[in-house]
Amino acid sequence: MAQPVRGISIQQTPAIFPIEISPAGAPLDLTLLELVQAISEVCDDEQEIIGTVVYMLRSGRIRLAGNFRDSVADDFCD
Repeated sequence: MAQPVRGISIQQTPAIFPIEISPAGAPLDLTLLELVQAISEVCDDEQEIIGTVVYMLRSGRIRLAGNFRDSVADDFCD
């Protein structure tokens, strides 16, 4: 005999993540690891993480520091 199904209401609250803004629109200097870790905190899908990294690098909002500081965004993309 089947058990009755009870619904549980779930209230969702949007998450707000503060974003540090550079003065006068200057790009943020981050290492590739810092960028991937920050995006991974809000994205679950690997393709979404990669797509967001590529978008942010190509848009000029992020400038890589550390080992990849001299790399161009297109170095990471096909």
